[in-house]
Amino acid sequence: MSGIIEQMLKSHNTQTLYDKKNAMKEVMQEIVLCGLSRAGFFKKAAFYGGTALRIFYGLDRFSEDLDFSLMDANDNFDLSEYFPILEKEVKSYGLKIKITEKEKTKDTNIQSAFLKGNTKEHLLLFYSDNDISGVAGNETIKIKFEVDINPPRFATFEHKYRLLPAPYEVNLYDEPSLFAGKIHAVICRAWQNRVKGRDLYDYVFYLASSAEVNQKHLRERLLQSGCITDEIECSLDEIKQMLCERFDSIDFEQAKNDIAPFIRDTSVLNLWSTEFFKQITEELAVKE
Repeated sequence: MSGIIEQMLKSHNTQTLYDKKNAMKEVMQEIVLCGLSRAGFFKKAAFYGGTALRIFYGLDRFSEDLDFSLMDANDNFDLSEYFPILEKEVKSYGLKIKITEKEKTKDTNIQSAFLKGNTKEHLLLFYSDNDISGVAGNETIKIKFEVDINPPRFATFEHKYRLLPAPYEVNLYDEPSLFAGKIHAVICRAWQNRVKGRDLYDYVFYLASSAEVNQKHLRERLLQSGCITDEIECSLDEIKQMLCERFDSIDFEQAKNDIAPFIRDTSVLNLWSTEFFKQITEELAVKE
């Protein structure tokens, strides 16, 4: 195993095979971020979403995907231009992976790609002294990364640095803009007609952190996705009303089942109810 990978694994609590798989994916995610940074990707794009929140703000749950947004809309952006440098960077750590672009089946602003490799082979690389007999030989590790090439306006950004696997810089949405994206997801995102418990978990995390929301960016997101019309100003009271109406329609047992595999302490979900979410939403504040 690479000494750098071994060093990165020290920060992970890996009690089970599931923990080991998640730790492996999280290390690989950071290697991908480092590779994208070295390829100049963050001159045009910014990091956002659950994984950004975990790496840079301490969110205590596993997040599967890497989500990015261009800073300015560009229909000619080509994600595949970064694959050669990224692939070289990832393979320099001994990882045997392949990067493929996802073919679009419909007109969308999202460009997607997958980093794929053999799960068992990489677990042996990461944990050479452990029994992984429960892993099928053909199981695939897959990390998806997506780029929004026509992002909503008014996001604000910040630069942050990481030291492992090598010192690198990331351009990412600042916390109020990240929070705007999460509120938009809570209000609008339908996953097989069900809410994602992960969105609700992150929403609680933001409120517990006393985060403020970028109201202008949230309004742009809601407009772009057709969740509101232009006459809606998206005042704080209107945002709270939209959230509370959404909470009225949520199946919280289903939401708990969605988030449970991604967190260690599931007892925190016992409070989840319409009343709980409506009451904590009173703490919501917008960035002036």
